Amino acid sequence: MAKKITTEKDRALSKLQKYCAYQERCHQEVRSKLLELKIYGDDLEEIISELITENFLNEERFAIAYAGGKFRMKKWGKVKIKIELKRRNISPYCIKKAMQEIDEEGYMEGLYKVIEKKMKTEKETNEFKLKGRLAKHAMRKGYESHLVWQALKEFF
Repeated sequence: MAKKITTEKDRALSKLQKYCAYQERCHQEVRSKLLELKIYGDDLEEIISELITENFLNEERFAIAYAGGKFRMKKWGKVKIKIELKRRNISPYCIKKAMQEIDEEGYMEGLYKVIEKKMKTEKETNEFKLKGRLAKHAMRKGYESHLVWQALKEFF
């Protein structure tokens, strides 16, 4: 019985299938991992193509999972999530699709929680300065300024 000889490309494909099965990945992460494994050129493109064909790699699924996770776990706002998805070269279509997955009611609740949590740690007594600090914090988390000010009006 002949022993099956696997090529470097086959080993890399196997590793990348496990890498993508563990959690959703974007094309950029997979490309970086392949370069780390010293896979270049046509082999690199063929592996990425095969991962897409076998549904290990799906940009839309990644964008939706990423947006949902960052919103639920880190309470990020849509602005910050969009910026991070663009940084990962995710297509505008997939970014739009991911943003639609965040429901508005839950989004506003997330914003209120971010403000409440920050209020508990703030030592500022001047209401004007306090509002400014809370607004800056919420906007750094990626929430839209008009929603932040609307939420702050309800708090004060």
